[in-house]
Amino acid sequence: MAFLSSFYRLEAGDHLLLFWLKEALIALIIFSFFWGLSLLLRTLLSRWVPRFTAFTSTDLDDRILTRVTPPACLLVVLAGLYYAVKSLPFPEKAHVLSAGAIFIINTIVVTNIAWRVTNELLVWYGSRLAERHGAGVDRQIIPPLEKLITIFLSGIALMVVLQHFNYDIISVVTALGIGSLAIGMAAKETLANMISGFTLMVDRPFRIGDRIQLASGQWGDVADIGLRTTKIKTVDNTLLIIPNSELCNTTIINLAFPDVRAKGRINIGISYDSDVERAKSLLVETALDVPAVLREPAPEAFFVSFGESALNMSLFFWVSEYGSVFATADKINERIIARFREEGITIPYPIRTVIMEKEQ
Repeated sequence: MAFLSSFYRLEAGDHLLLFWLKEALIALIIFSFFWGLSLLLRTLLSRWVPRFTAFTSTDLDDRILTRVTPPACLLVVLAGLYYAVKSLPFPEKAHVLSAGAIFIINTIVVTNIAWRVTNELLVWYGSRLAERHGAGVDRQIIPPLEKLITIFLSGIALMVVLQHFNYDIISVVTALGIGSLAIGMAAKETLANMISGFTLMVDRPFRIGDRIQLASGQWGDVADIGLRTTKIKTVDNTLLIIPNSELCNTTIINLAFPDVRAKGRINIGISYDSDVERAKSLLVETALDVPAVLREPAPEAFFVSFGESALNMSLFFWVSEYGSVFATADKINERIIARFREEGITIPYPIRTVIMEKEQ
């Protein structure tokens, strides 16, 4: 730039128009040089660097490279614009204003590069979660993370710009901290539910579609997991809306974990004069006659206890999906009654023996 200035320096016979033409030509040469550098950088990033990233086992680096190439080239162009403007004989205030404007634009571009890299990482991480835990997980976890990272990057960019213009960042951060404390105190329950919702999304004690049972005895299928509440669709076709903070601090039974198989139980009583072994065999045979009952694990029958008027038996069976337990139990009960009648096994009514003594 010094060489160009000396080559095109103002001579004694130059007019004002010729002087500005020379200065504009110098600025144009500087800008063209950086423009060429940006084209060279684009060529390197789009043609040569992908040859090295092709050897990696994932396409994450290729996607990141594709996303950051345009803003990286724009940074080189903005650098050329800065030096081109700086070479012009403008007043000092004009140079300060132009330099400040270009600095703000550069900060925005750098923040955009950081956001693009982070976005690609989150998309890659979301796809890994979907492969490991099923589809829909990425739609629950990734959007909140994107919002948090966007707020964080925007705050960092704002502090960098304020620091560049000699503003007191500490006072700004202190004011923001006091404001955040006031908001946190006013919305304590809401923040607790949001943090709990984020915890549920990360810890994943249950997923959308899982059937869960609460400590209160209520149960149903998880319809949605939000930042503030979780919605559960009960078997009565009603929607149970529970704050996330309550779910994080209570015991939950996930009926769909580790798999969707479920175990059913049927309790029945037989008379005291019945053959217990034959009754147990009939219960198992009856369960195996129902197609929905799994053969592995096989159904089992047990003599549980002596009742007041009957011998208490229990039949345990497995089905492939927890939603079919009640329908399968209904079919088994119907066949048990029929088989017991055929075999002469009595299901007794409750019996009370009353002894009356007459006083002498």
